[in-house]
Amino acid sequence: MPSPVLVLVNSPVLPHDDSSSRPAIEIADPTSPHVSVLDLGVTRGDGIFETIMVTRGEAPAIDAHLARFASSAALLDLPEPDPAVWREAVALAMSSHPTVDVLAVKLVLTRGMEGTGVPTAWALAMPTKDFSADRETGIRVVALDRGYRHDVAQTSPWLLQGAKTLSYAINSAALREAGRRGADDVIFTSSDGFVLEAPTASVLLRHGDRILTPPTEHGILHGTTQRRAFEFFAARGYVTRALPVTRIDLERADAVWLASSIRQAVPVVELDGRPLQHDLELTRALNAHLSLRDRD
Repeated sequence: MPSPVLVLVNSPVLPHDDSSSRPAIEIADPTSPHVSVLDLGVTRGDGIFETIMVTRGEAPAIDAHLARFASSAALLDLPEPDPAVWREAVALAMSSHPTVDVLAVKLVLTRGMEGTGVPTAWALAMPTKDFSADRETGIRVVALDRGYRHDVAQTSPWLLQGAKTLSYAINSAALREAGRRGADDVIFTSSDGFVLEAPTASVLLRHGDRILTPPTEHGILHGTTQRRAFEFFAARGYVTRALPVTRIDLERADAVWLASSIRQAVPVVELDGRPLQHDLELTRALNAHLSLRDRD
């Protein structure tokens, strides 16, 4: 497997520090130390990230990822990321990595060392795990209560729902709980009964000719892959909507998917031990669109 490609982003935010003599971006050895043990991203998970899928030398959702990156920074009161510099960092990481079927470029921005006001930033490119089996056979999911009402983003914005932060301990714990219950993944629900999102994916469901996803007002991430999936479905004549979704909606759906940049659209075939309907041919066509194969 090819080695990861690390790009240090020395001028990640606006305004730039014109007194710095370092280049805005530079290739670095990924096996050498670059982040201080005092960095707040390490000690407190105080930072943000994005993971961009690259296939056939293209990053089709880069604009949406950079927009969400900026939104997450604003929610955490971090300086505004410079989109031009981050775009250059992604391009350098892509061009410096050997060609693979699917490449993941992870962007990271932390608050840096406490008291310095200087953020730490990098982009890391590496091949992804092969999720083709999951896309074909589907996954088993359990529903877990996230412990918040659906309107938590409005009532308690300091909880940072809707920001893609480095603090993933709760998501990881939820996935371990899924494993203990004999499942592969999780769909979070609100304490008042609404479907939210998965730890690393958006939730999509089909009811007849309608494709639904929970609204971002419910304290969930703007789904970059969900947006591209909606483009696919709209082109096929489906009505796409972001609407409140309940557990009953999931159980009665004609198909349910978890959608994310790297896994793409994975069908959910079981919810809490009960089988769900799924549509293999529609899933294959959707993933061809997401992976750019439908351009052939």
